[in-house]
Order: sequence, then C-alpha cells, then structure tokens
Amino acid sequence: LAGLNKIGGYADTQAYMDAMGVPGILLPLVIILELAGGLALIVGWQTRWAAYALAVFTAVAAVIFHSDFGQQVQMILFMKNWAMVGGLLLLGVYGAGAYSLDARKTAA
Repeated sequence: LAGLNKIGGYADTQAYMDAMGVPGILLPLVIILELAGGLALIVGWQTRWAAYALAVFTAVAAVIFHSDFGQQVQMILFMKNWAMVGGLLLLGVYGAGAYSLDARKTAA
C-alpha cells in the first residue's frame, strides 16, 4: 500500500525525499521495490530475496526518514520499521509457506 500511496502523492513524496537528502529521482525505484516486493511476498515468489531486499530498504528508510526522536511519531515509525525488518528477516531465513509459488517450484 505504501507504494500505491507514493504514486498518488508522487510530487509530495519526491519533495519530501529531496528535503531529507535523498534524490527524488529514486522514487520510481522505491515504488517498484515496494510494489513488486510486496506482491512477491504475498504470492510467495522469490520470497527470500524479496524479504531481504525489503528488510534492507526498510532499515535504511528508518534511519533516514524516522530518526528524529524528538518527535514521538517519528520514534514510533522508527520502531515500527525495525519490527518490520525483524519479520522480513525471519521470512528471509525460513522462506515461504506450503501454499507459495516457491513451494510449488520445489515440489515439482
């Protein structure tokens, strides 16, 4: 959903990235990673690679965009991101479940 929201608020998101020192020209790559990575996790395709890529992305986003601990909302978002990183790393280590495309590939 975050990728879809970035499409809807493209100009604002790009301006926010620029303000935080991240080149706004990277926004299309961010949107692709969030959408493709999320879909890959949902269907269980290349789950480990998608989970690791999203974990790295989420950790970097936490440090760059949510490290102003003087604002309680940013601290909450920082901790939320790190919780997501933990879940993504577990998914990367253990892989997808029995109903995933990855499981069908190994069963064949």
